[in-house]
Amino acid sequence: MALLGALFLALLAGARAELPGCKIRVTSKALELVKQEGLRFLEQELETITIPDLRGQEGHFYYNISEVRVTELQLTSSELHFQPEQELMLQITNASLGLRFRRQLLYWFFYDGGYINASAEGVSIHTGLQLSQDSSGRMKVSNVSCQASVSRMHMVFSGTFKKVYEFLSTFITSGMRFLLNQQICPVLYHAGMVLLNSLLDTVPVRSSVDELVGIDYSLLKDPVVSTSNLDMEFRGAFFPLAEGNWSLLNQAVEPQLQEEERMVYVAFSEFFFDSAMESYFRAGALQLSLVGDKVPHDLDMLLRATYFGSIVLLSPAVIDSPLKLELQAMAPPRCTIKPSGTTISVTASVTIALVPPNQPEVQLSSMIMDARFNAKMTLRGKALRTHLDLRKFRIYSNQSALESLALIPLQTPLKAMLQVGVMPMLNQRTWRGVQIPLPEGINFVREVVKNHAGFLTIGADLHFAKGLREVINKNRPANARDPQASSAPPSKARDPQASSAPPSSTAAVAAPPPP
Repeated sequence: MALLGALFLALLAGARAELPGCKIRVTSKALELVKQEGLRFLEQELETITIPDLRGQEGHFYYNISEVRVTELQLTSSELHFQPEQELMLQITNASLGLRFRRQLLYWFFYDGGYINASAEGVSIHTGLQLSQDSSGRMKVSNVSCQASVSRMHMVFSGTFKKVYEFLSTFITSGMRFLLNQQICPVLYHAGMVLLNSLLDTVPVRSSVDELVGIDYSLLKDPVVSTSNLDMEFRGAFFPLAEGNWSLLNQAVEPQLQEEERMVYVAFSEFFFDSAMESYFRAGALQLSLVGDKVPHDLDMLLRATYFGSIVLLSPAVIDSPLKLELQAMAPPRCTIKPSGTTISVTASVTIALVPPNQPEVQLSSMIMDARFNAKMTLRGKALRTHLDLRKFRIYSNQSALESLALIPLQTPLKAMLQVGVMPMLNQRTWRGVQIPLPEGINFVREVVKNHAGFLTIGADLHFAKGLREVINKNRPANARDPQASSAPPSKARDPQASSAPPSSTAAVAAPPPP
């Protein structure tokens, strides 16, 4: 009985699972580009490492190593790849760090000081970024794993106490290597949990498209990672801003992503576009009213001639009144995606009336218009744009077949009015586009659109219009300027020679100040 209850609950949960209106796949083809930009960012972050001063004593010698700074990062081998359950894994091997620090040495009453250039060699860094959705549906770096080690230090001493420094170099390099190991992982943890998350904060989740409609790009579940790609499922639903809690039930075909030849693939179902049109319908935007001079002159004359019999029966004060032509969608338009193309169907009422000044309008006719548009989708930068072309047009009366026959002469002029007067306004709105959920500074290039049964896919490559450093500096939290100030888990440095505390001779002690 318990087994049947569990099975019922599982089936119920599956039935209630929300289908995505939008999917995005990042393939392994994008990782080389991401790695190049990421390594530039990582190099700049490692240069922020601050190593504590080393002070110690050996016999009558007192030494102080201070102002240690990382000057450069040289990479010999690096790899960025997808790893299931780790999401993104970056491996750097056999790298080197350039260092510069100040030396001070006191022997009895003799003092020596200056700056030394050194290098940390055999640097290995293995770090993984785990991605998940947060409570708002935004993708976040939820955990950073790190292992870092420095196998050896190399420095060249000169000056009066060169031999002494060479004698002390074992203690100094061992202590510096230990401290450097302890600093790398906290910097990477801060870079992932704070700085990269500030970059992901630039991805739109629930934002306005214009003054009437917004869009919801909430993740429906955690990203799914395989060895070759990263898949994300988004709600992909529009909503009227005046009804922020309204949502349309997704009954469309779930979009599928199978290809991996391009860097990124984005898929949109019919629901994505249907929710947009239903939202604009509910917001009252799918209507158009032309009065007086707004009605094309030729159409005005034709309409007056068509309804001449009705007009002459009116009072003289009404006959010369401005003409009004009103179009209003009777139901939300619907999108149909087939391999042959994308079409949008709309049914609207068409009302023709005279509008005498300071008097109620006088209706001359009311008819139904069926129109079908070809929709061509393109992707520019991060904006999904749509261009509409009128494909089919028909008007008929909802009163009688005889009246429908009388409307035949209006077919051509009304269709011309749609093409000349209405279509440019529609395309001006749809050409603004809606943003795809990508971080700031990253755009799509070289896109290819493919239609399928019930959904369309767009394959594209990525382009960094801005560097990671520029975007992160612009959006990083004000309290996250200091990487050492962020909370970080204990470092997981692994170094067989420096995993324990430094030798007692390099422990920080109160050395007498140099004369």
